[in-house]
Formats: sequence, structure tokens, C-alpha cells
Amino acid sequence: MIVVTGATGNVGRALVGRLVAAGAPVRALTRAPERAALPDRAEVVKFRPDGLAALFEGADKVFLYVQGAGGRMPELLDAARAAGVRQAVLLSSGIIREGADETHPIHAMHATAERQIRDSGLAWTFLRPNAFAVNALQWAPQIRSRNTVRGVFADMLTAPVHEDDIAAVAARALLDDGHEGAAHRLTGPAATANTDQIAAIGRAVGRDLAFVEVAPEEAGPLLFPRTPPELVRGLLRTFADTVGVAPEITTTVQEITGSPARTFGQWAEDHAADFQP
Repeated sequence: MIVVTGATGNVGRALVGRLVAAGAPVRALTRAPERAALPDRAEVVKFRPDGLAALFEGADKVFLYVQGAGGRMPELLDAARAAGVRQAVLLSSGIIREGADETHPIHAMHATAERQIRDSGLAWTFLRPNAFAVNALQWAPQIRSRNTVRGVFADMLTAPVHEDDIAAVAARALLDDGHEGAAHRLTGPAATANTDQIAAIGRAVGRDLAFVEVAPEEAGPLLFPRTPPELVRGLLRTFADTVGVAPEITTTVQEITGSPARTFGQWAEDHAADFQP
């Protein structure tokens, strides 16, 4: 039995689908099972911070997502270990690397989770993706209503990774031997600027879209309305550091899954409906 936290998130949902397709028993944790719309063969269970022990009964592996832990990572790990769980695969962040700013709020959040898992006594595997292609959905409300997109840092460079490629690596880490103690760095296959991404989305939806750069202090609340201000500031600082700087590009997705990481253009085609009026 594999327990998946954050099962209705972008990566979690894709992972549940892959594990079910592989024939693995899956317990998908979500705060709203009635709205989960997950595969029928997944056991969908309400995440209850006051009932952690029951979540791991009969399980031996767990996929963890920091936000999916509901701020209870140490307690969750204790409950998992007590129930007999042997391995944890964590969706961490590529911000964790040598020489990184350890005071950055996103670094601190994921580094803390990694330390807690190391200290838990469970076998562990960390997935450290850099930019998520799915973050481009931040532009969807604008694209649905007009052909111009207001955003920050037109020339920032990233190598966005498809959420299903992350899920594919997570599935292999959970189903195959040999990933214990590994920290897998995940990226897409090529550097793209924000202007490139908007153009790719335009091709996917059949429209000519234009990117208009605005000041970070103006765009932050527009693009991240539900994100805590301290995290928005950290994100904008990270974005600024990528302008004109070639991003890290890895071949980890292909090495682990046997299939090359998908391009941002492929992601845009997969999500074209999300940008339509």
C-alpha cells in the first residue's frame, strides 16, 4: 500500500493515476474526498490531522508533499513509522543546492522537511524539481479574457518540468528498488523565457499572445493572490536571479523513466483547455 499526500494537487493527482495504472494499491489523502475525482481503484481517504495513525494502516510507502502534510510533518512521520511505513518519497525543491540562500523561505520550508524525514528513520528519496511548467497557469485568467499577458521578468530563463514527468519519476522511486538515499534533480529539456512560454501557449490555443513586462511589486499580487506575502517576495527574488542566466538542465527524467522530459510546448498542448475562455 502506497499513501499519497496532496493527492489532488498537480503532481499528486498524476502520481495516483500512474500508480493505479501500474496495479499498485493506493491510498489517496485529500481534505475533500467528495470532490477528489480520482481513479475508482484508489482508496480516497479524508486527511485528518487528528487521526494520523489510521491514514497509514497497512501501508509501507508514502509520497509526501510539504503543504499536503498540513503543517504536521513530524507527527505524520511518527504515525507512518509506527504503522510500519518503510520509505518516504518527498516532493522537495530544486532550490536546495550547494551555495543556496538558506534564509530563503522556500529553501527553509523544504530543507526542514528533508531534515525531518532524514531524522525519522525511514528510507528516503527526495525529488528536487526546479521550475514547474504548471506554474504558467498563473497567466490563465488573463489569457482567457485578452491577448496580452502582464507579468514579471520577460527574459527570465527556466527549464520548466511537466508535472506528469515529476509524477513519473515519483512512481519509479516508489515502485522500483535503488532510489533510497537519492536526491533527484528534475528539469524540463530546454531553457525558455517567459516570452517563449506565452508564445507556446498562444500556439496551443490558436491565438497570438503578447507578454507585457510590469514591475514586480505590481505583478506579485496579480499573479499570486493566495500566496503569503513572504513567499511572494521570495519567489520574485528567485525569478530576478534567473534573468539572462542559463538554467540547470538535467536528464534525470529520461534516465529514470526511459522517456525524455516533455517540452513546455507539449505541456501547453496538454493544458490548452485551461487557457480557453
